[in-house]
Amino acid sequence: YNMNISAVIPTFNRGYCLLRAINSILAQTTPVDEIIIVDDGSDDKTYDLLIKSELFDMPGRVPTIRYLYQENKGVSAARNLGIREAENEYIALLDSDDAWLKNKIERQVSQLKKQNFHWRISHTEEIWFKDGQRINPKKKHKKSGGLIFEKCLPLCCISPSSVLLERTLFEDYGFFDEKLPACEDYDMWLRLCAFEEVLFVDDALTVKYGGHADQLSRVFWGMDRFRVQALEKLLNSGKLSKTQRSQTLEMLIRKIDILLLGAKKREKKEMIQNLILKRNHWLGMS
Repeated sequence: YNMNISAVIPTFNRGYCLLRAINSILAQTTPVDEIIIVDDGSDDKTYDLLIKSELFDMPGRVPTIRYLYQENKGVSAARNLGIREAENEYIALLDSDDAWLKNKIERQVSQLKKQNFHWRISHTEEIWFKDGQRINPKKKHKKSGGLIFEKCLPLCCISPSSVLLERTLFEDYGFFDEKLPACEDYDMWLRLCAFEEVLFVDDALTVKYGGHADQLSRVFWGMDRFRVQALEKLLNSGKLSKTQRSQTLEMLIRKIDILLLGAKKREKKEMIQNLILKRNHWLGMS
């Protein structure tokens, strides 16, 4: 049984590192079938760079490389466009500032085959670099598999760059939320992990590069604002089990309290009022 895989790379003004991401896909020991680059309205000559690289000039090459352009709408919209355009039943995501080790896809595919395709989502351990230095992920970032819903509540437990997904997941759970400017991955994995078991490949096969100025966590204050939105959405969906609902409520209140502290420190009066109303609303629901 052959698994057909589309790799989707969303990119915005990342010309300086995009080729590293693409080359890491081209170097895979188990090749993917197509690479879809979704340019989210870059103005740093990303397209010129790709044309100069001559990646498109190889007839009959595997994988085929496709370039899609859209006006700037954010990473979720770019990912979603790539997923919708993908022609294969499996989707591998890779952020344009990250890279794969050459046997990443091979290891994921062999694990899935070994388990008779019991899982629809798999991810891998990671290697982290910050400002060019290798760093160790904190304990709270520990990756795992199985039913990991509860572990996904505090923070994002799965990196988009490490996942291999069956496309039926998007039919069942929807796409990345384009209304969330950040933490869209946190939102997505929570929705999935409430019902899906996760296959974890315990090898560091995904390389994450951090520390650059355009990282979302540097752009937005109080990332928990977006996590609160994701948790509220989940609670309002009415799909959670009783246990999941109480776990989610507890985390939501905790996140609201963290935001309240930050808002008070920054003297954001309107935000404080909104958060108190929100807190009371959800406490009343518990």
